[in-house]
Amino acid sequence: MSAPKVIIQILIVGSQIFGKALFEAGRQAVRNAKHRPVGGASEVAGVSNATTGSITDKLTREHRMTLDEAHLILNLKRGEAMEEVVKNYEHLFAVNSPPAATAETPRPNTRASKTPDHSHYLLSKVVRARERIEAEAKVAEEESPPPDPPTQP
Repeated sequence: MSAPKVIIQILIVGSQIFGKALFEAGRQAVRNAKHRPVGGASEVAGVSNATTGSITDKLTREHRMTLDEAHLILNLKRGEAMEEVVKNYEHLFAVNSPPAATAETPRPNTRASKTPDHSHYLLSKVVRARERIEAEAKVAEEESPPPDPPTQP
C-alpha cells in the first residue's frame, strides 16, 4: 500500500468514529433534555414538597426556602433566639456586601477590573433566610395563646 492511500484510509476511519461518537452524544443530549427529575431541577429543594395548605408550607412556597435551609444559611440551630439570628445575619450581610465606594483613583499599573469580593446571590440568600425565620417566628407567636393575666384575690 502506498503512503497516501494509508493516510486517506486513516482519515476516513477516524471521521467515521468521530461521526458515530457525535451522533451518540446528540442522542444522549436529546434524552437528557426530555428527562425531568422527580424534584425538578428548576425547583428549590423542598418547595415542591410544600403542597398542603398549612402555614409552614405556605411560608415555604412564599419565601422559596425551607426553614431548615434558612437555618443552614445563617448557621443556626433550631430554636435559637432572634438575637442570634440577627447577629449571624448582620455578619453574613457585612461580609457579602459590596465594599463602600472610595474616592481613590486606581493606579495606572493595577488591574481596573478586579474580581469583586461580594456576591449578590449570597447576599439575597442571607436576606431571604432571615425573612423566612422571622416569618416562622411571627406565625409561632400568633399561634401561641397569650398568657392569662394573674387574678387578683
